[in-house]
Amino acid sequence: MKLSLRNLLLLGVSIEIIILLVSYLLHPEIEETFRYAARYSGRLSALVFLYTFYQYAVSFPAPIKDNLELRNFIRLFALLHVIHWGFLATNVYLNSVPLETVKVIGGALAYLMIVVAPFKLHQLNTPFQLTYFYYVGLVMILTYVARIKGDFEGAEPYWLHYLAISTLMVCCLVFGFWMRKSMKQNPL
Repeated sequence: MKLSLRNLLLLGVSIEIIILLVSYLLHPEIEETFRYAARYSGRLSALVFLYTFYQYAVSFPAPIKDNLELRNFIRLFALLHVIHWGFLATNVYLNSVPLETVKVIGGALAYLMIVVAPFKLHQLNTPFQLTYFYYVGLVMILTYVARIKGDFEGAEPYWLHYLAISTLMVCCLVFGFWMRKSMKQNPL
C-alpha cells in the first residue's frame, strides 16, 4: 500500500505526537518527558532512514528524481528528524546536557544535509547522494557508540544500542554491495 506524501507526513507527525504523549504519561516530569521523547523519536528516525536508504539502494542507479516513493520518504525522514531535533534540543536545554563541540559540528552537518535533502538531493550526482546516505548513517552509528560508551546522560548502555549499531553497519555494507553490483550490471 503506497501512501500519498500528505498521508505519509500525517502518519509520521501522528507517531511523533504519540511518542511525546506516551513519554509524558510514563515520565510526567517535563525534563524526563523530553529525554524519552528525543530517545524514541530518534529511533523512529533511524528506522525511516534505513527504509529510505534501502529504497535508494534497491533502485540504484536509477535517478532519485524518477522515484516518487523514495523522494517522499526522503521528505518524511527530514520532517521526522527535524521533530526529533526539537525534542533533542529541548532535552539538552531542560536537562543542561553538556555538549561537545566536535559532536555538535558533526551532528549539525548531518542535520543540514537532512533538511536540504528533500529540495536538492535528487538534483545532485551519485557521489553526493552516496555521501549523504553514508554520512548520515555514520552519524547515527556514532550516536549509538556514544550511548554504549555511556556518554549520554540518563541513558545506560542497553542491548538495543548494540542491535542498532549492528543493523546500521550491516545495512550500510549490504546496501553498498547491492549498489556496486547494480552499477556493474547497469553502468550509467
